[in-house]
Amino acid sequence: MGNTEGESSSKTTEIDLSPPADDAKEHPRSADAMDNAENPPDRGNVNVNEMHAWNPHKAAKDIEVGDFYFKRKNYRAAESRYREALDYKDNDADATYRLAICLEKLNQPDEAVAEFQSYLRILPHGSKAEDAQKAIERLSKPQSEKAAK
Repeated sequence: MGNTEGESSSKTTEIDLSPPADDAKEHPRSADAMDNAENPPDRGNVNVNEMHAWNPHKAAKDIEVGDFYFKRKNYRAAESRYREALDYKDNDADATYRLAICLEKLNQPDEAVAEFQSYLRILPHGSKAEDAQKAIERLSKPQSEKAAK
């Protein structure tokens, strides 16, 4: 075969690393991306939020503790735990729905509506979808209608 033992035949193979002919047209900002990768911009004054690793077990525990507080009508503590659960597992339907209920109890209707809508985006046909829709309608009514009842 011409190769000595332990020698690879790929030593003579050359790899073409040049971009395709239409690359600049198809990907007009690729040169910027390459430049940013080689020379990252100064990020000294960028506000970075704390990040958590995805951890569904921690999220489930936070929901459980949130339920404990909710049953004792400590809605602020429950809200905090449900939010923490969403830090560890974003788009968790249970945490989102329970957070919405908490916010409603804390008389924060706009935030509650946003969380109920978020629940419906996550599980449009979930077990609490009908309740979430009713809550949105109830909380979205103008104050004059609510006072009339």
